Amino acid sequence: MTSQLAATPRVSERVAELHARMTLEEKLAQLVGFWIDHGGEVVAPMANEMSSGAPAKLAEVTQDGIGHFTRVYGTRPVEPAERAAWLWEEQRRLVRETRLGIPALVHEECLTGLAAWKAATFPTPLAWGASFDPELVAEMAALIGADMRALGIHQGLAPVLDVIRDPRWGRTEEAISEDPYVVGTIATAYVKGLQSAGVHATLKHFVGYSGSRAGRNHAPVSAGPREMNDVFLPPFEMAVLDGGVRSVMAAYNDVDGVPLHASHEYLTELLRERWGFDGVVVADYFGVAFLAVMHQVAEDRGRAAALALEAGVDVELPTGDAYLAPLAELVRTGEVDRELVDRAVLRVLRQKEQLGLLDDDFSGDPPAAIDIDSPAHRDVARRLAEESLVLLSNDGTLPLAAATRTGTIAVIGPNADRSAAMMGCYSFVNHVLAHHPDVPAGIAVPGVLEALRAELPDATVGVVAGCDVEGLDRSGIPAAVESARSADVAVVVVGDQAGLFGRGTVGEGNDTDTLDLPGVQRDLVEAVVATGTPVVLLVISGRPYAIGWALDGPQAPAAVLQAFFPGEEGGHAIARVLSGTASPSGRLPVSLPRSAGAQPYSYLRPVLGGPSEVTSADPTPARPFGFGLTYTSFLASALTAEATVPTDGEIAVQVTVTNTGERAGTDVVQLYGRDLIASVARPVAQLLAYHRITLEPGESRRVSFRVPTTRLAFTDRSLRRIVEPGEIELWVAEDAGAKSDAVVAEGIASTAVTDGAAAAGQHVERVRLRLTGDVHLVGTQDARIAVATSAAVADDAVRGGADGAAAGAVNGATAGEVTPEVLGSIPSSSGR
Repeated sequence: MTSQLAATPRVSERVAELHARMTLEEKLAQLVGFWIDHGGEVVAPMANEMSSGAPAKLAEVTQDGIGHFTRVYGTRPVEPAERAAWLWEEQRRLVRETRLGIPALVHEECLTGLAAWKAATFPTPLAWGASFDPELVAEMAALIGADMRALGIHQGLAPVLDVIRDPRWGRTEEAISEDPYVVGTIATAYVKGLQSAGVHATLKHFVGYSGSRAGRNHAPVSAGPREMNDVFLPPFEMAVLDGGVRSVMAAYNDVDGVPLHASHEYLTELLRERWGFDGVVVADYFGVAFLAVMHQVAEDRGRAAALALEAGVDVELPTGDAYLAPLAELVRTGEVDRELVDRAVLRVLRQKEQLGLLDDDFSGDPPAAIDIDSPAHRDVARRLAEESLVLLSNDGTLPLAAATRTGTIAVIGPNADRSAAMMGCYSFVNHVLAHHPDVPAGIAVPGVLEALRAELPDATVGVVAGCDVEGLDRSGIPAAVESARSADVAVVVVGDQAGLFGRGTVGEGNDTDTLDLPGVQRDLVEAVVATGTPVVLLVISGRPYAIGWALDGPQAPAAVLQAFFPGEEGGHAIARVLSGTASPSGRLPVSLPRSAGAQPYSYLRPVLGGPSEVTSADPTPARPFGFGLTYTSFLASALTAEATVPTDGEIAVQVTVTNTGERAGTDVVQLYGRDLIASVARPVAQLLAYHRITLEPGESRRVSFRVPTTRLAFTDRSLRRIVEPGEIELWVAEDAGAKSDAVVAEGIASTAVTDGAAAAGQHVERVRLRLTGDVHLVGTQDARIAVATSAAVADDAVRGGADGAAAGAVNGATAGEVTPEVLGSIPSSSGR
């Protein structure tokens, strides 16, 4: 038992003394939650099947104390101030009437805002990824944390750090990106923001959950150790080591046959002993019992509890199905070592001490009123929504011309006038109020129609649904066609309805075997486009769909704008971008798929993962990771980097970015790299760093990146994370596909084939540098996150840099820096 107990925490004298006084029953009570409002609402997997019948009286359940109160605000619609008054009284009762007087830790969902009635609903995490703005995500999270703390909530079940591997997975909307670095940096920002308010964040779902076969929820994962180490684990490592997160949730899945709730390798050896995590590991809801019920690696719930406890799961949520009576029996018989219980209890007590719960007698008054959807909330919600909108195509129709803004606009489609369409699965409206259809949302969520009418008061704006999100009913399409024919422009709004376990087209348990738009929505779009009226296609969805047909070709709409569930202010954000009041600046956080049959796909592919002449199946996405148009254009030039860098060092890269268009705009500067020759197959492109920068017309800034060499680390043949010496290629590009020299295997595909950049006229410079020295073994002491800054550039330097870049020279290059080779002949003129 020595190895299992090696991670026993160091605690204060106060916690040690309290622990020494506890009976077995009091210890186990601290390791479980109690779901106070759990009834007929299905807001967790198999909730009805796992129910033990009529709920017991709270006083009886908590006679020995309780670890957690589960979802006090987020299970059914309750008035926040009234529920706070009830919660304060229940906490006083625990302090007053239980022998040890330990309050409950209250946890709640907070993925798109606090899951409570009347609370602000922010954009979904996939939209966070599209924004490429960690600072704004941290600002949002701090607001959420402040609301939670004011309402007596101590732990939030967010963020989700699952790296998207297959968009058929219903929980794609809860995830941030297909790129581990984007996931890690944005999730770490969320952790810091939430915890700055005194609320503990919880990383979900540790680990590999999104790598399930065929994108199915609760399905097995067959990832090898290299994929686990290089793709799934880095975001969690960042959030633990750089974010200082205090809680981690185990994942439902198994990896190569071993369920994560029973994985000592991941929950103890890696998380605690290697990374030094000293917080609390909680079970996903019913995850401990699932070891017996679904994974069948335990004969009953008591043995399931033993497996989970030994692996490192400290707290069973949402209730004590396994950690109470079933576990107590095995402890008393000696089948389970009491020291395993003690280890978990010490962690829980230390967490409560850190949160101030051991000092709080709740003698103060709860909030009599609280505004959890204030103007400050809505301002952040709108800004994040605006930054997340991705313009996928545009023939110049957007922004809408002055004549159009005073003309007739036909707003068409199933998501044209539906507030629920703006929000994700874990929004309170779609998560809880779906069970309470007579209860109002409690917050204002203007849809596209309402927002457009407010934004363009001089226009005549009508609406026709045309069809539903789901179903085969085409009877409404003729009316939509007539509406479009009489309009100056048609805005066709299609996409998803988020929900749980079959109640919707995307969300937890709503996986798909096709990436076509649900129902007959494509038919609607094509019928409206056929009228000849300029069409702006707006996709509001929780996953990227295979809409290549709408992006390229003679029958494509005039413009396509992608919104990933942009939240309560999403309607206004969309209207502002359509009108031109705001400019689009979002970038695809996940590749826009060619087809469902091309999945799973990631831009982080080796040579063999791309198109070639030895297969007729082409996985090339319709739009690559990082893609997004703006209302202006940008030029990246004068790229420089050091010629040599030690394998344990930092790469200094600089590039000048110029707004070459006629209006202000925001660029997401993306630095990519690749290992030219490595000991294992490596991606042909990898995002190393990124930086948002807003420029006025004609303005230039010099962007500097400091990139730790660990951004190029990988798992070698001995399963060590290393940085290898050798030659590295770097480039700054508009997306992951903007690299004009094809990276192909000799003899498999013609080197004349490109990733699309040269054909589009994109201007891409690349530099090569050499990592020198010995193989560097990566450890927790190494930096993981790049730093980006920008500074003004003098006018003469701007002109020289741009001219030099076009000629293949570097303005101001010094000895020790490498000169770029220019790929492609002219700057981009694609409306960026």
